[in-house]
Amino acid sequence: MSVPVTTSEEPARELPRPVAEIAAGTSIDPRIAALVPGFDAPFFQAGLAGYSDGAMRLLARRHGAPFCVTEALLDRTLINGGKGRRKEDPDLIATECGMGEIEDNRAATLDDHPIAGQIMGTDPGEMADGSRILLSMGYEVIDVNLACPVKKIRRSNRGGHFLAVPDEAIRVLESVRRATPASVPCTVKLRRSYDDTPEMVRAFERIFDAAYDLGYAWTTVHCRTVVQRYEGPGRWEFLSALTAKHPERLVFGSGDVWSVDDIFAMLEICRVQAVSVARGCIGNPWIFRQARELMAGRPALPPSIEEQGCVLRAHFDLARVIHGERSAGQRMRKFGIRFARHHPGESEVKAAFIRCETPAQWFEVIDHWYGVSEAKAPSVPLAVSATSARRKTSPSSSRSPQASTERTSSTRSPIAASDPAAA
Repeated sequence: MSVPVTTSEEPARELPRPVAEIAAGTSIDPRIAALVPGFDAPFFQAGLAGYSDGAMRLLARRHGAPFCVTEALLDRTLINGGKGRRKEDPDLIATECGMGEIEDNRAATLDDHPIAGQIMGTDPGEMADGSRILLSMGYEVIDVNLACPVKKIRRSNRGGHFLAVPDEAIRVLESVRRATPASVPCTVKLRRSYDDTPEMVRAFERIFDAAYDLGYAWTTVHCRTVVQRYEGPGRWEFLSALTAKHPERLVFGSGDVWSVDDIFAMLEICRVQAVSVARGCIGNPWIFRQARELMAGRPALPPSIEEQGCVLRAHFDLARVIHGERSAGQRMRKFGIRFARHHPGESEVKAAFIRCETPAQWFEVIDHWYGVSEAKAPSVPLAVSATSARRKTSPSSSRSPQASTERTSSTRSPIAASDPAAA
């Protein structure tokens, strides 16, 4: 019997067996676990422009995300010590162009591991230099972004631009891989092609093959083209054909993953080794907990209203420690709007968050609509401090990736069982 899997954005996809059955038989590919200790489930939080800072990552990890990727960091941002994007490209806006600042993307605590530092740029030499800086900051994986579809990025010869110029793309991949020790996995984010012309399809194939020939551990392939941006349905059948053609390669899938059912549908239909959860996890950290529950043979329950409120407060508390009170208030409004989707009064709650201008107003919304006052909210259990979250040291003084791995393996658990918001 076929089981329909519906999402908020896509038509039903037919599965040969129930999602719960698929999930119960799912495990991590041992090659992934060997490459990245702690990456113990076949899904992870993608790098998300303007969203995936330390606060969002820590919240995702509390709910079961085994691995996270930073926002794309521009090579010149890294080389110039944190503000290179603004110096070189003052017209670019981080939330629009998929590029973050260093301080927003540092590993927030020992709990924020394993983690990939994602880099984007133009010049192979600068990409190599930026990768070395990411290593000095303690990232376990270096992820090269050759996928960003935003026009301003492409016009600057970055991101998805490279899928149209395979020779240039391969030079970047070569440079980053040479600059990175063999013990550190390098990965690459791609889209299925620049566009659907035969020439661009062949260009994708060249870049895809070259990545593995150069020693890249895996590719994460989004099922839309660069020109398509985020419009229209993604082609999961492309991912299915790709993994069928290259069963020996680690290929991660991305695109149209909006629910926990979509995670296991992509694993089943596309036969990818892991699923990149991007827009589907904004305001929805429970997607990772639900995935782990299904893998353990338990039902994937939605969060109660009170739990939603507790998680919203915890998210704000993390953002406040990492970014400061004022910045946290500015950042969290967009998250509140996304969290509102889970509330029975979605439209009213969303409107209330939109009207928020101060932290006090934010907490009034949570108290009124979720019934979670500050007195009822659980404390943040993770050892986050302003000094650990926003280190002002130079990259060369940061801890080594080896030290990060050693300390992480003994301290981090996928779900903090003592955290009421993650229970």
